[in-house]
Amino acid sequence: MVATSTDLRLGEIRLAWWRERIEELEARGAAPAEPRLVGVASELLLRGVSGQELSQLEDAWQPLLEPFPWSERQVAGLKLRGRILFGVGARLLGGEPGVSSSAGELWSLVDGALHCSDAASRKVLLGEARSLLTTLPDAVPRRLRRLTVLAAIAAHDLLTADRSAKVGSWGRFSTALRHGTRGTFPRK
Repeated sequence: MVATSTDLRLGEIRLAWWRERIEELEARGAAPAEPRLVGVASELLLRGVSGQELSQLEDAWQPLLEPFPWSERQVAGLKLRGRILFGVGARLLGGEPGVSSSAGELWSLVDGALHCSDAASRKVLLGEARSLLTTLPDAVPRRLRRLTVLAAIAAHDLLTADRSAKVGSWGRFSTALRHGTRGTFPRK
């Protein structure tokens, strides 16, 4: 939705609409005939994820509607997106949300940078992501690795971007394999 919004106000209205629908899911008990809302109701709400918690994603996405160049506001939004998504994912996998917090932030910043069309904004996002490499845990519990493998691949992409190597290679596969077996992240 953010990528297709051409007007800041219309994008904000669309985000607000989604937030309101997600918040209403708990009160209504049944989802309207919108496939994504049906999925949220059947897969997330029934497992203890609240509509209020998910509606915070609006705060994470809203700064991305603003024009380039991006700054700390967009960095904060992307970090919030990662914390929310990885926190929810960790709980669904039976783990502690805090363990995956920095991994979620790293993944979200690198993902945002890889999808960002503005070079200066991409540089800001990647710079912040680099500072998060030292905050990643030494090892992740096995039950969370299905989620945190995304952060391990993001760390690989970040480090290979520094060396001007091609993103998306054998290195990504071996990083995922290593993370799955050891729970570690690439750091150099």
